[in-house]
Amino acid sequence: MFDFDTWQEIFETLRRNKLRTALTGFSVAWGIFMLVVLLGSGTGMANGVVYQFRDDAINSIWVSAGQTSKPYKGMQPGRRVQMDNRDYNQVTGTVPGVEVSSARFNIFGNQQVVYGKETGNFIIRSVHPGHRVLEKTKILEGRYVNQFDVDEFRKVAVIGVLVKSGLFRDAPALGQYIKINGIAFKVVGVFDDEGSEQEREMIYLPISTAQRTFNGQNKISQILYTTGEADLPQSERMAGETKQILATNHDFDPDDQRALFVNNNVENFQRFVGLMNGIRGFIWVVGIGTLLAGVVGVSNIMLVAVKERTREIGVRKAVGATPGSLISLILQESILITAVAGYFGLAAGVAILEIITRAVPNADFFRDPHVDLKVAIYATLLLIVAGAVAGFFPARRAAAVQPVEALRDE
Repeated sequence: MFDFDTWQEIFETLRRNKLRTALTGFSVAWGIFMLVVLLGSGTGMANGVVYQFRDDAINSIWVSAGQTSKPYKGMQPGRRVQMDNRDYNQVTGTVPGVEVSSARFNIFGNQQVVYGKETGNFIIRSVHPGHRVLEKTKILEGRYVNQFDVDEFRKVAVIGVLVKSGLFRDAPALGQYIKINGIAFKVVGVFDDEGSEQEREMIYLPISTAQRTFNGQNKISQILYTTGEADLPQSERMAGETKQILATNHDFDPDDQRALFVNNNVENFQRFVGLMNGIRGFIWVVGIGTLLAGVVGVSNIMLVAVKERTREIGVRKAVGATPGSLISLILQESILITAVAGYFGLAAGVAILEIITRAVPNADFFRDPHVDLKVAIYATLLLIVAGAVAGFFPARRAAAVQPVEALRDE
């Protein structure tokens, strides 16, 4: 129950020892402040890592052809590996775990695109329908390339928002025809992309149409697919099987690191996740260490307070004060200092993070630093419990004081 006299006495004690109370509270507030700022900074770094993967599916493998660097079966190094439709069909059809897939046939260099009197040079990328998932493409108008487009060699195009603004201005683009190197393609969709500006300046075509129209025959530049729920070892197995298939098809050493370039986003993301977990662990160690320093400070200050009030404690016991009442008095004072200081430290930390978020522009590797409010509240509650523990030992010492010895104390 709330004892007004006890709390009045506690506040009077704090008032008489303003400097001591302020320094004790500051050590506690600084501890929770540093923990909140460090946790918020860690979140900002983690958000930056996630931002790096915003443009592509995290659970994906991307395979690009290279040039052999080792002799193999009597053939000299330096041979260019050229993937084709057979490779794509075999990889996506036989490697277990392949979910969504696409190949790319790149038409190198910017191509001249004409609509009416407007002309621009843009990158052309030909793909399968699954490319939308792999590239995280956002359709704003119309639709994406579909399987009918691929099967029937349709001359359709999906254009980026910057292509639309450059060629069509404010006019509608859907259903209109653009000419790519003099060949007419019907615009069936407009997309946006969270990647670079270059991604928004692209035009997607059905891969079969581009191969036929731009003399690509059956050539492809990349094979990419998602790995579903595969973990890191499973994704590595899939990448290894893909490389083995291509090595067999094109007669190169499977261990030749330059013949194929395999980008395993599962592995990349896990590496960054491991790094972030290590940073978070370090932050918690530093933050908890700072908090413990503040709690030790509270305990030491309360020991000093008990020592200063030895005669007062002796008088209290002589007139009938119980050990429990003395322990309660010291504990309440300790918890009050810890709780109030912890609240101000929490508020200051959250305020600093908010100022940083508003004042500092988002960078690629540091974005939106903030702290989970639940974590901050739990940390504060933990601090209060620690404050109670810190006050318990001085309180127990106070309860053990003998009245006669205390009254003799100078």
